[in-house]
Amino acid sequence: MAPKKQKIVYVAMSGGVDSSVAAALLKKRGFRVIGVFMKPWSASAKASAGQAVLCPWKEDREDAMRVASKLDIPLHTWDFSKQYGERVTKYMIESYRKGITPNPDVMCNKEIKFGLFLKRALKEGADYIATGHYARTKNGTLLTAKDSNKDQTYFLWTLTSTQLTKTLFPIGDYTKPDVRKLAKKFALPTFNKKDSQGVCFIGPVRMKAFLASKIQSKAGKILHLDGSVVGQHDGSFFYTIGQRHGLNISIGGGPYFVIKKDLKKNIIYVGTQKDLMQRSATVSKVHWIGREAKRVSTKIRYRTPSQRAILNGRTLVFSKPQRAITPGQSAVFYRGQEILGGGIIR
Repeated sequence: MAPKKQKIVYVAMSGGVDSSVAAALLKKRGFRVIGVFMKPWSASAKASAGQAVLCPWKEDREDAMRVASKLDIPLHTWDFSKQYGERVTKYMIESYRKGITPNPDVMCNKEIKFGLFLKRALKEGADYIATGHYARTKNGTLLTAKDSNKDQTYFLWTLTSTQLTKTLFPIGDYTKPDVRKLAKKFALPTFNKKDSQGVCFIGPVRMKAFLASKIQSKAGKILHLDGSVVGQHDGSFFYTIGQRHGLNISIGGGPYFVIKKDLKKNIIYVGTQKDLMQRSATVSKVHWIGREAKRVSTKIRYRTPSQRAILNGRTLVFSKPQRAITPGQSAVFYRGQEILGGGIIR
């Protein structure tokens, strides 16, 4: 009998602890593991102190190389910086320019990790790709991770069943503390590395400084919902629905929140907590991983509990009012542990 062919998996290695452990687990399971570091688009922006803030991708790549050396696996560097810029960065900037709040991590996953990376890996002979996402997959379906606090399926709703059959999420059955322990057990040099806090492709850049370097700012009025002028803003694109901090408001009696924006008139409207509550939203670009559904549990932002809702065409009606439904963000549909799909809030 011929020996069983060793399966090949290309692992997206970012230099963080999660992808490092993913690679280690797959090698332990008998896969032929090939690491890939994807060079991102890099940005610089002037922080308030006047110093440039740079994406530390070179340091991350060095960490990935150290892990690959420890695991005795090859590590390739694929330069996707141009595509990051064209497909993700541009989308983010244009969204803010239009006054909506984008979700760049969703676009990063769709266009880069499960787009360019998956296609190239399969073309080079991979049987699977793997990432360090906290998620699980089974027979072409997407399932929530064991660690509900770290679950990242909210950012993966654009995936297809075909993509999922070629994807492994090795740490989806572990909690974050478990992953840290495994990293130490495997003696990985990233075992105590802090989690990244930046946008997936530009690093820890202060978003306001970054946007100010890309979009021309224009001062305008802040109005209360009753029409009275209560302050001034330095650019409506800086602010998002539900924002409380950073508002230059001259009246008391708050707290006050951003309720809506009028970009044509360059006006921000503020109100109280109760003014943020809505029962319905319009969604566009709806995508289903598998079966469609009308009754869905829906998340309108990361790390919030899902809420019961009914989807009628493009109208999403919640069983009870939701706080700060934000245009540009994702509405992700769940049924139990399964992610059914999602759409963009309009």
